[in-house]
Amino acid sequence: MNLLVLLQQVATQVVSTEAEAVPEKMNLWTMTTYGGPIMIILGLMLALAVYIFIERLVTVNKASQEDKSFMSRVKDYIHEGKIESAQKLCRETNSPASRMIEKGISRLGRPLNEVLLAVENVGNMEVSKLEKSLVILATIAGGAPMLGFLGTVTGMVLVFFNMTQNSTGVVQLIDLSSGMYQAMVTTVGGLIVGILAYFAYNYLISRIDSVVRNLESKTLEFMDLLNEPTK
Repeated sequence: MNLLVLLQQVATQVVSTEAEAVPEKMNLWTMTTYGGPIMIILGLMLALAVYIFIERLVTVNKASQEDKSFMSRVKDYIHEGKIESAQKLCRETNSPASRMIEKGISRLGRPLNEVLLAVENVGNMEVSKLEKSLVILATIAGGAPMLGFLGTVTGMVLVFFNMTQNSTGVVQLIDLSSGMYQAMVTTVGGLIVGILAYFAYNYLISRIDSVVRNLESKTLEFMDLLNEPTK
């Protein structure tokens, strides 16, 4: 009976020892907490980058939508002398191209170079609206990796500080782990945030460029309309 109890105790001790020997699994949250305060800043930068990307993407998508018959209807109104109807159509369409054309229509009767200048000024303002906050996204793309490298430096400083605080002269790996974790995790976090912001910035720039090309084509089409000989 005593032997049975002894075997049970040994088995229990072995199981508990194996359970203690199981290493802690690394997950995203655990890795983030090892990064220290810099990870909080990187998290805020990532949240801001995501917000700017979604907000700008919605704006650019709206600016990209166009009525295929818009220019032909404007042309018909102008040929028929219905200037107010053409302006009303531009206001109802409410797009960057329509606002450009509306400004050009309001300058009818003046020299063509003045009309073109007015249209281009409105176009530049519309493009400026589309590019709003992109400078922040570009700053995050460039600043996040630098902030991650700052965490690397501070982590290594922490490593050397812990080494100097050891009075026994024997450095244990556990004394260095916190600083090394911070050094590596902040580097990874900074690179991830920077890469995502960089791709988001360039994608938005490409979409805005397509809108700019469309505005330029609408400007040329409108000026060709004004240069057409009267019947």
